[in-house]
Amino acid sequence: MGDDLGDEWWKHEGNSDASEVEEIEEKQPTEKLNKQTKTGKKRSLTEKPPKAKKKKKTEQKECLVPQEKKQNDGDKSTNTKKRKRKKKTITDVLASSEPKPGCPADLQNLVTQYFSDKRSVIELEELKLQDSCFLASNDLTHSLSSYLKEICPKWAKIQKQHTDKSSVVLLIVCSSALRTIELIKQLTTFKGEAKVLKLFAKHIKVEEQVKLLQKGITHIGVGTPGRLCALIEREGLNIQALRYLVLDWNWRDQKRRRMVDIPEVKLDFLRLLDSGILKGCKESKIKIGLF
Repeated sequence: MGDDLGDEWWKHEGNSDASEVEEIEEKQPTEKLNKQTKTGKKRSLTEKPPKAKKKKKTEQKECLVPQEKKQNDGDKSTNTKKRKRKKKTITDVLASSEPKPGCPADLQNLVTQYFSDKRSVIELEELKLQDSCFLASNDLTHSLSSYLKEICPKWAKIQKQHTDKSSVVLLIVCSSALRTIELIKQLTTFKGEAKVLKLFAKHIKVEEQVKLLQKGITHIGVGTPGRLCALIEREGLNIQALRYLVLDWNWRDQKRRRMVDIPEVKLDFLRLLDSGILKGCKESKIKIGLF
């Protein structure tokens, strides 16, 4: 069979070329779209890991922050501990300070400070003691016997005149039972024939001490403020015959504390003064000495 000579073959070739160009143009945008989608996927894939890294970083930061806080808290606690160690105690302050002998003004200030919020202005004025109510104070050179000989030169006569039971002529007030025993030992050169009675709460009941005071005549009593208050309240000890009240003012214990530096003893001591001793001082019946 022969070719159709009537057909213009060059026209068909042009059409075929055009169709091929159109097909190529159609393929190119599809390929571009595919490439864009592929690149988009790649970008999405590449962008996801950094997000995870950021989360990890934030998580690490969140974990590190409390650790730093804990470290700071630990540093603060160590600093506070160090500061607490550096604080001075009362014993350190008292040890560094030089001992000064007590004077009547010290006792007067103690009384006014304690009763300032408990009494009226008129009552506070009544609590003020004159200089004539006080004996000579110890200048830290006397022993107990030498001090008592100085303030009671006529002791032999005074002890003979005392005939009342449940009472004493000389009352020595100290801070503890051990100190009471020490002071009684120091009275050997002064007391003479006088009877001495220890009046403290350690291992001795109040009833036993009341019986001892009622049995015979006691000239000197040495004891602690708490037990002396209890005896006066129960009428086991009468202060009408009392003439001398000696306070163990300057002595210090192992912690360098005086009798008035110990809170419990201080309160009992002020109660003792308020139980009738200050009134006796105002009436010039009792005189106070600071040993």
